[in-house]
Formats: sequence, C-alpha cells, structure tokens
Amino acid sequence: MMPLPESAMDRAPARPPGEALAGMRLGVVGLGHMGHAFAASLIADGTSLTVYDRDAEAAAALVARGAAFAKRFDDFAGCDIVLTSLPDDDVVRDVALGAEGLAAMLREAAIHVSMSTISVALSRELAQAHRARRQGFVAAPVLGNPDLAAARQLFVLAGGAAADVRRCLPVLERLGQRVFIVAEDPGLANLMKLAGNVLTAVTLQSMGEVFALLAKAGLPPERAQEILTGSLFDGRVHKTYGGKIVTQHYSPPGMTVPLAVKDLRLALAAAEHEAVPMPVASLAHDMLVAAEARGWADLDWSVLGRLAAANAGLS
Repeated sequence: MMPLPESAMDRAPARPPGEALAGMRLGVVGLGHMGHAFAASLIADGTSLTVYDRDAEAAAALVARGAAFAKRFDDFAGCDIVLTSLPDDDVVRDVALGAEGLAAMLREAAIHVSMSTISVALSRELAQAHRARRQGFVAAPVLGNPDLAAARQLFVLAGGAAADVRRCLPVLERLGQRVFIVAEDPGLANLMKLAGNVLTAVTLQSMGEVFALLAKAGLPPERAQEILTGSLFDGRVHKTYGGKIVTQHYSPPGMTVPLAVKDLRLALAAAEHEAVPMPVASLAHDMLVAAEARGWADLDWSVLGRLAAANAGLS
C-alpha cells in the first residue's frame, strides 16, 4: 500500500469556516451523545445534513435546526459521506450490512465513515463489503468524551484508503482538534482506539487504588489529586478522570461501564489474536465487570475509583 505523505499524517485543522464542506451532502446515523454532537457541529457549518436514529425524538432538535430526518436508509442514497456513531459491533453490522442497510443503499463512490468503537475484524469486514460495492470506507473512532465532541476538541483516528481519507478530511477536521491518520488498514485505526481505552482504564484503576491508599492513611483525595497533577502526573486522563474520582462525579457518564467492558473485551480479543499477553488490561476488564455487578452500569467508567475505595473499606 502506498503510504500517505508525511505532511498529511497528522492534521491540526486551521478551522476555516465551513467553506471546505460546501456542496457536500452528509449524513449522520446514530444520535447518542457523540453522534448528536457531530450532527450539531455539521449543521453549524451550514452543511446539507440528513440524520437518522431509531428514536425519532433524538433527531427533533437537529431537524428544527435544518437537518433532514431519514425514515429509511435509502434516504441516504444521495449523500457523499455518511458518518455512523453506534454502540457496538452488532448494531454497526446491522446498520451497515443489513439487507436494507447503508451498504445496500449508498451510491457508488459514497463513503461510510464509522466513528464507532468496534472490533478490528468488523472494521476490515466493512471495508471489504463497501469496496465490493465500489464505495469507500473510513474508520474514524475518536479519543475524547461527549463534552469534547460538543466543543470540537476530540482527537480523530482515521484509517482507510488514502483517497477516501483525503476526501473525508474536511469533515473530520471540523469535528475535532486534530486528525491522526493511522494507516490504510482501517482495522488499525480501531485497534489504536481500543489501545487508548486500555490505557485510560488502567490509569483509572491505578488512580482509584492510590487515592484509596492515601485517603485511608489520612490524606484527602483532593490534596492528593492536586499534588499528583501538579507534578509528574499532569496528563489529560489524570486531570479529567482523576477529578471525577475525587469529586465522585460519575453521572452523567462520558462512557458507561458496559461500554468500557465491551472495549476492553475487544482489545483483549485483538491481543489474543496477536499472541500479546496483557495481564494489566485483563485486570482492568475484570474490575469493570465487578463495577457492573455492583449495579453501577449506568455510571461513568471512572467509578473504578469508587470500587477501589469500597474494596479498601472506605465509605
């Protein structure tokens, strides 16, 4: 495969107005927290946008701002690029590859951009299915939460054929602060996303344990967080999720515990396929399962901090 030129590998958008999107006909399927934020940003840029969600009420505010509501997937037949933001492999496969799904309805040369966190295998399956129909496929999962999505501050991880990625860049650059072009294999973009979530989960588990230790010994978590993030541990994850643990701000969730369990499971499946042992990731997965078993499925995955405190006998 021909690599992309180095100058195109990592793109920090210059943030021009929406001229770069002029004339594009776009679609968004899946209007949860992330998908809704994507659609709202594209509407603000003045694009011609069609949206779909199984819950028509989820689209009401977007339709009021000028989006067209798709009743069926064939309503996307005129789109140049359709973004999907969906929860898991089963839903993505059904939406994209069902008998009346996107792949069956999109015209030739249209591009499906999957922004979902899905398995490496499904990402490659989608690329092959779209290619067979002379359509494009780009995997573009993101690092960040719904708040960052609303502020266009996400980090986008793009993978796919070079020509398809280039066509999608004007759209992707309007959704985040930086686009990383990972590889022409879209599966590697999804694996990169899963790897990022592994690191986040492991960090949450570690911070929860450290805060529990210090709190039980008499040092308030607020002071511990101030010292840690003011010295060697000043990363985004330490500050954002450490803050959630300290303030016990687990709702509304940026990512729920079951979705985090799913992402760690996918990462571990990829690791098994590549014969890469990941014992720390396995531990983080099991602790997330333990959090789910305690009835915390509707909370943010930073609730690992609450679990660590509970295991330490702290109220």
